[in-house]
Amino acid sequence: MSVTLKDIARRVGKSVTTVSRALNDYDDVGPATKAEIIQIAQEMGYSPNTLAQRLQKRRTDTIGLIIPTTSNTSVLDPFFTKFLAAIGNTAREYGYDILVSTQPSVEDELKAYRKMLEGRQVDGFIVARTRRMDQRIDYLIQRDFPFVSFGRVENQDNFLFIDVDGEYGMELVVKHLITLGHRRIAMIAPDPDFMFAITRINGVRNTLLRNNIEMPDEYLRIGELDQESGYWQARSLLDLPKPPTAIVAGNDLMAFGAFRAVQEMGLIVGHDLSITGFDDIPMAEHSNPPLTTLHQPFEKIGGLVCDMLIKLIQGRALEQKKLVLKPGLVIRQSSGKSNEDIEIMKGGVAI
Repeated sequence: MSVTLKDIARRVGKSVTTVSRALNDYDDVGPATKAEIIQIAQEMGYSPNTLAQRLQKRRTDTIGLIIPTTSNTSVLDPFFTKFLAAIGNTAREYGYDILVSTQPSVEDELKAYRKMLEGRQVDGFIVARTRRMDQRIDYLIQRDFPFVSFGRVENQDNFLFIDVDGEYGMELVVKHLITLGHRRIAMIAPDPDFMFAITRINGVRNTLLRNNIEMPDEYLRIGELDQESGYWQARSLLDLPKPPTAIVAGNDLMAFGAFRAVQEMGLIVGHDLSITGFDDIPMAEHSNPPLTTLHQPFEKIGGLVCDMLIKLIQGRALEQKKLVLKPGLVIRQSSGKSNEDIEIMKGGVAI
């Protein structure tokens, strides 16, 4: 038979209300009384009815995370794996659960947000991969529902967010490539509907302009955030009459796809053509060759957004409401000195 609050109250000679407030760590119960009640509850093997507690508080102690799946592999993106693990670790410290959903379109995402919110399945949301004009954020602001965003949106900042300065990061990458003598620098970018894609594209374009280097329109290719897309976009760049000597990829997976395209054409990454990424996922250090990339602190970001959201839900003070982190450039063997005279093999013939 399970132990109840009445059983504990009878044992300590206190009211059920006092026992309940002591076990829920209310300040109006003295430290000595609280310690005694907790000790006796543990001795008696008391296990609280979590569901009943949540119903009483009118909270679920659950946070929602709806992941946009822009390609067949995006849900398996190592970035999201690390990001989600960090959220889970922080939520667990607070006694919270996570409700995760993956949705293939903007319409499906909005339906999932409405279902979770109106069904009171969660107490708040973490919004990931923000868009320039984001209907999810508009909806949550309209409903006055707690959320924290990983990423910003265009022309609006009246909400809690953490972001990584993609424009600054790409400035570091392009300056590094320019120092190595590169002038023909191309980019494989994610869909510019995503806000982070725009900042990364702007970082490349603006840094080239400041250094009086032209970026032809055909040097910017848009793809999905996966290896397959990186491969095909790199192939198209290498098919140009005057191919680039360096490719800046929008994330590490795209960069690995570009590796394959370059190597299939008989070229050596880091010698004949330089490739860089963004994220510094675990395999970046162990790729062949190791990838020059921008490091994002996955664990720190996931932990911070979760901590901010739970404090917001609980009505606690927040030290920071908007935080933009600087990525760090990690230089490895995939970027080397410019080789303006690369020979690309087509049908066994150098061009």
